[in-house]
Amino acid sequence: MSESASTVTRQIPLDALHRELGARFGPFAGFDMPIQYPAGLKAEHLHTRSQAGLFDVSHMGQLRIRARDGQAASLHRGLEAALPVDFDGWPIGLQRYSYLLNDAGGIEDDLMLVNLGDEVRMVVNAGNRDADFARLCALCPTLNIEWVEAALIALQGPAAESVLSQLDASAAAMTFMQARTLNLEGAACFTTRSGYTGEDGYEISMPAEHAEAIVRRLLADPRVAPVGLGARDTLRLEAGLPLHGQDITPATSPVQAGLAFAIPASRRTGGSKAGGFPGAATVLAHLSNGVSRRLVGLISPENVPIRAHAQLIASGADAQHASQGEVTSGTISPTLGRPIVLAYVETTHAAPGAQWVACVRDRRPAVEVVKLPFVPKRYKR
Repeated sequence: MSESASTVTRQIPLDALHRELGARFGPFAGFDMPIQYPAGLKAEHLHTRSQAGLFDVSHMGQLRIRARDGQAASLHRGLEAALPVDFDGWPIGLQRYSYLLNDAGGIEDDLMLVNLGDEVRMVVNAGNRDADFARLCALCPTLNIEWVEAALIALQGPAAESVLSQLDASAAAMTFMQARTLNLEGAACFTTRSGYTGEDGYEISMPAEHAEAIVRRLLADPRVAPVGLGARDTLRLEAGLPLHGQDITPATSPVQAGLAFAIPASRRTGGSKAGGFPGAATVLAHLSNGVSRRLVGLISPENVPIRAHAQLIASGADAQHASQGEVTSGTISPTLGRPIVLAYVETTHAAPGAQWVACVRDRRPAVEVVKLPFVPKRYKR
């Protein structure tokens, strides 16, 4: 999930603590956010992979949604009209991934939802939070939708469970995408076992007035290091996770983006609740008939950074050959030491092993389609 930059900035609750830690800040989605710390992006990235990184993602929008009549059935019906989800068989306390679609089937935003029975907790991208709120209110007139004003911290990496369990032992019993309220330093903190790095970990919503004490306690563990949004971006790219505003946009459908897994069978053609959500006609047609372009991962053996908007041409084509693909995200992978990119290419040349050439100024590095993720995910299932 991702955010677009803005010239008007707001402070997150732990702004002063991040400055004390030496963070370099930058404007991001309307907030002044810590981008990296003195250790540097690569060190932060690798520390998260080997131990535990602490990310402040308080810029994300947190929502609490209930039905006006207080009934879970009304809440579920309202959200099923707005999103391609199905609450039947969705266990209470489980989080799932979904998206807000426009009438053309494009992804206006991607989001996370937790089913709590007569309440749903939702996290939306910071750059889209106001638009998402307005869209949800328009699509769900029978629901009460309100902001949750709280800090949001992600603790990610193989040591995350051990670290958090020292504050509340019940954290260890959680598995991927489960949610529960933990008691951290005397504060009730709504927590999910999830994150956007590909590593095991947690996202913790904590009352702002308790956030500093909790974060200082976590950082007191030598296995935990503060990590900025720069490394969060390289980590999510290695995990093959798309960024809204770059890899997924209002002009791309879930099928094109490889995100159709989030649409349950019941909402597809022939299902018990087929269609009935914005953009359903386009999305169901894409599921049935396929698409002409797809988001894929590519890797290069050449040490040439390949960034967003670089054009892709067929292998062996000359520099004047018409572009047949475009990079949406790219970096030199800190874990692999090689350039990795996400890009949209023609479906006929999107299978693993397909060869392409990237146009990077006067360079033409070779790239090859590979199966995602670039670095294996390590969620606790």
